[in-house]
Amino acid sequence: MTDTIQSVTAIPIEAPLDADAQVTAFGPRLKASALLVEIRTRDGVVGYGEALARYSLRSYKTLIDDLLAPRLIGRNPFHVEALWAEMSRVVTGKAGGILFEAIAACDIAIWDVMARSVAKPLHEILGSMGRSHVPAYASSITWAEDRVAIPQVEGALAAGFKSMKLKLGPTIPRALARAKRVREIAGDAIELTADANWAFDYDDSLRLGRGLADLGYAWLEEPMICEDVDGYVRLRQALPLRLAAGESEHTAWGCRDLIARGGVGVIQPDVARAGGITETRRIASFAHVHGVPFAPHVGFCGAVCNAASLQLAAAMPNFMTFEAMVFGNPLRENLATTDIGAASLLVDGQLPVPTGTGLGIEIDPAALKRFRIDQ
Repeated sequence: MTDTIQSVTAIPIEAPLDADAQVTAFGPRLKASALLVEIRTRDGVVGYGEALARYSLRSYKTLIDDLLAPRLIGRNPFHVEALWAEMSRVVTGKAGGILFEAIAACDIAIWDVMARSVAKPLHEILGSMGRSHVPAYASSITWAEDRVAIPQVEGALAAGFKSMKLKLGPTIPRALARAKRVREIAGDAIELTADANWAFDYDDSLRLGRGLADLGYAWLEEPMICEDVDGYVRLRQALPLRLAAGESEHTAWGCRDLIARGGVGVIQPDVARAGGITETRRIASFAHVHGVPFAPHVGFCGAVCNAASLQLAAAMPNFMTFEAMVFGNPLRENLATTDIGAASLLVDGQLPVPTGTGLGIEIDPAALKRFRIDQ
């Protein structure tokens, strides 16, 4: 008899962040938060997933408890496509938002269960490219003042990164001055990219992109609001560097025009937002047939998202580079019993893919209890 899902448990977690460590154009991020999902089968196999749940964590838990869990309990986890389709239709209207982030957590946990059931690392049941290590870039040099940002640059270089990304914000002169300063410190041999977090309109994005191209930057990430697909298409045609985007999308449908119309040179879905492993793989595959590389977004996510992203990095043929966060985040550093995606694991600019079964990590029960906020 095929094993079935016995329980689905939603667990909201959060932890404080250093106020200066990661400042973006939106301002400082003061805490990391996520919604974990634990799925347990009748045979005792346990898998974990993570939702990128930055606000109103208990809303995610209610949605999973009331709408998603009843559709999963008693079902075969290997019917993951059918389960994803059913979860995506629990409400009517345009796909996106909190529902698809909640689905992401459930979906990742289901894939973890499937891989653990056959005692394989997740990337192997996805159809692996056989990568044991993946190239990584240091992310992200803060948009805080120089006294905080410059030591981060120096630390990333000392750790052995060959590529790094810096956060930029208004104004254009300030942004280009920071970009120039980082290039001077890093030297010409280090690949540099920049992320503006929607800070600019089209004209200023054009000015910024041209300035970054003159400084030898490899890509400019999300300079404008994510809904402006026409703007991204025009901007990419006008600039001699790649545009990167996609972290704000929840589905392959949301990424379709951005990719197919040539709005990006790098697609960056976040597995904890974009419907989990199932939908993120669709996005990466769609990008592959359009000649667009895949670079998974990680951001403020925790250990589960990092592990899932590394598994996808090992599996997808168009994988380009992995986002290795270099600022402190307890949900990434302490939630699992082993380090995941940490700069300390870097070997010749690359990070190891977890080799254990499933996601390749084990959740620390004591840490989970410490970070849990619904007790």
